Amino acid sequence: MKKFVLLFSMLFALAVNAQDNYYSMYSFVVEPENQATVVKLIDDYYSNNKPEGIFVRLFENHFQDGSEKATHHIVFSGTQDALGEMYASNDEKFALFITQVNQHTKNGGGSALGRHISIHMDEGEGQRFPFQRIYLLQADDTQAFDEAYAKFHSKHRPDDTLSLLASPMLGEGWGEYNRVAVVGFKDMKSAIGGAGALLPEKAREARQKAQTERRANDGNVEIKGSALRILLGAW
Repeated sequence: MKKFVLLFSMLFALAVNAQDNYYSMYSFVVEPENQATVVKLIDDYYSNNKPEGIFVRLFENHFQDGSEKATHHIVFSGTQDALGEMYASNDEKFALFITQVNQHTKNGGGSALGRHISIHMDEGEGQRFPFQRIYLLQADDTQAFDEAYAKFHSKHRPDDTLSLLASPMLGEGWGEYNRVAVVGFKDMKSAIGGAGALLPEKAREARQKAQTERRANDGNVEIKGSALRILLGAW
């Protein structure tokens, strides 16, 4: 799997407790003429061979800074047991799949393992947020930041959006940032405007006030990078 590094963009075991929700992520480069082939290969494989208890998401990087070379990420998320079983059960069919994908991709610069800390979204199964803002953060006091983040998004998250906080443990990002925040939207217009723009005026003012208070007590956080990714497939 050296070449087809499945990247971190983190998400989505939404049906399980975030404290036992881990992700692994791999990044890779796909030339435009090969994207349809790669998406089809991944769709064909995971439509028929999805690991039990695992959510699989394929993303295209749309807006990103110059340090990010990968064009795509694939993210696996689930409990520790489910992820462990996924890595223990790769067989010849999986090896063939990776060989086929490698013929149409290039190394993208990284892979990662991490843990989801908190997930905030509306209740209901099968929800998807295809357009996601990603923020790479370095918090001096992670405990203070985690508590402030959860308190803020539990009260001021607009409907039909996702707020997720994750912690990289190994691989990409380690030593550069210690938190990843994901804000998911149902459409590109909402992703462009941001979460605050989805609220009525009074709620938006309350959110802005709460955000100012949060930043004064969130453990001194520095933004190390940002991006916007688009969901291409989910299994």
